[in-house]
Amino acid sequence: MRNGDADNRAEMPGNSSGGRGRNPHEPVAGGSSLTARKEPSGQKVEQLMEVVVERENIVKALRQVMANKGSAGVDGVTVQALRISLHEIWPRVREELLEGRYQPQPVRKVEIPKPGGKGVRMVGIPTAMDRLIQQALNQVMQPIFDPDFSESSYGFRPGRSAHQAVVKAREYASAGRRWVVDMDLEKFFDRVNHDILMARVSRRIGDKRVLRLVRRYLQAGMMVGGFVSPRTEGTPQGGPLSPLLSNVLLDDLDKELEKRGHAFCRYAGQALPFPASGYVLATKLLT
Repeated sequence: MRNGDADNRAEMPGNSSGGRGRNPHEPVAGGSSLTARKEPSGQKVEQLMEVVVERENIVKALRQVMANKGSAGVDGVTVQALRISLHEIWPRVREELLEGRYQPQPVRKVEIPKPGGKGVRMVGIPTAMDRLIQQALNQVMQPIFDPDFSESSYGFRPGRSAHQAVVKAREYASAGRRWVVDMDLEKFFDRVNHDILMARVSRRIGDKRVLRLVRRYLQAGMMVGGFVSPRTEGTPQGGPLSPLLSNVLLDDLDKELEKRGHAFCRYAGQALPFPASGYVLATKLLT
């Protein structure tokens, strides 16, 4: 099947009628329009689900999910199979999303060895459909939250990288900051408190359908050996939405470090604060 066929299949019937014939990279009303402007800081965004399911946003999400490839989830459906069947099943899924009835499937547990034999990292593989929906959510939520994130946060953000964090850390060292703390939030993804995270998300998102869906993704069970175990905390790595949610939660840490006057670089769950002196390190960073 040609790439153009895949895009045509993603043009689900019943979606916005004015979208056909547009350049998919052109800003339009919907998901792509959110990426073209900065949302007012502190303002809650309502009616967001309509933007999530808008045709251009779903087409863009499908392309990204297919580019990421990845293995199938608990239903065994590959991203290639999803692409072929999406034209038929999307109207039902879209309706469920708009009505707040969509229920994510459990994730498939995979354990990946950490470098140096330091244990394993637990990864939860969502189904291809859930990866598509999470990617669509991420595309409209990222522009809402990202402008308010700290300038010292470098992980999983558009236009930012680990290399930039290393360069900034070297600048701090060259400027005379000789004290540095290597902070690694151990098992951060495994211990995320769902209520606290959802409280942070609801600061900017007012659409209750989106809030319920995000919580359902957090609470979706994990399948191991054919059995599904419920999840009351944590957000397993593996889904497109997890990195954004981690930054939403860790933004409070960034703001606290800034409030205390620390120069720092953070990439996901690892941070390098550069306190001005050892005295500051002992009396401020660790209290």
